[in-house]
Amino acid sequence: MARNEKLITMNTLKGCFDTILRGNKDDSRLAARRVRKLLYSSQSSREKYEDIKNLVNCAPIEYAKISEEWRQENFAVAVSVIYFLHGREEQPDFLFPWFFQLLQHHNGVIRYAAVRMLTNEIGPLTYHIRCPGDKSDKLKPEKADNILHSLFASLNGLLAALWQPKYRRYKYINSLPASPYKSVQMVLAELEEDCGQEYIDHLADFTNRYN
Repeated sequence: MARNEKLITMNTLKGCFDTILRGNKDDSRLAARRVRKLLYSSQSSREKYEDIKNLVNCAPIEYAKISEEWRQENFAVAVSVIYFLHGREEQPDFLFPWFFQLLQHHNGVIRYAAVRMLTNEIGPLTYHIRCPGDKSDKLKPEKADNILHSLFASLNGLLAALWQPKYRRYKYINSLPASPYKSVQMVLAELEEDCGQEYIDHLADFTNRYN
């Protein structure tokens, strides 16, 4: 494909994702890098945001079809760039099962993409804890609490499954070797920071009681 044809193909977010999924290794990588530039371009907002919603909604299905690790990496990184505009504020956990899958990948770039997307949701989910009584939040506190309970339990379940005796020697998360275990710890640390110790104790109590 000629250079001009490539640029035309990558003039839209949808075109970039088509190239990420179907292009050769170099074009796929170039398209993944171009996503951020297009996100902040002058492309029609309505068209752009509709594309983002569709791309994010279909992400787990499209990812499951990818066999090459380099293409998985490009795709996960590109989705993580646009994910915060998914437009599903009433169902912020709709991709969590996919994120938990990505957190266990041996590729650190893919894991970090999942960390970014999960931590992006923690702020809105904990808003009612940090700003109690504020009615501007679109997500009902009861629903946010249920999602946080599930997230806390899932993260701790992953930690238990991924734990290895060698991790005993590390006192801080930052000093842990790059691994799925460290990635999960990073998300959990963000959750604990935004929730506060009192709420985390409540989550731990709730999880222990029903497990």
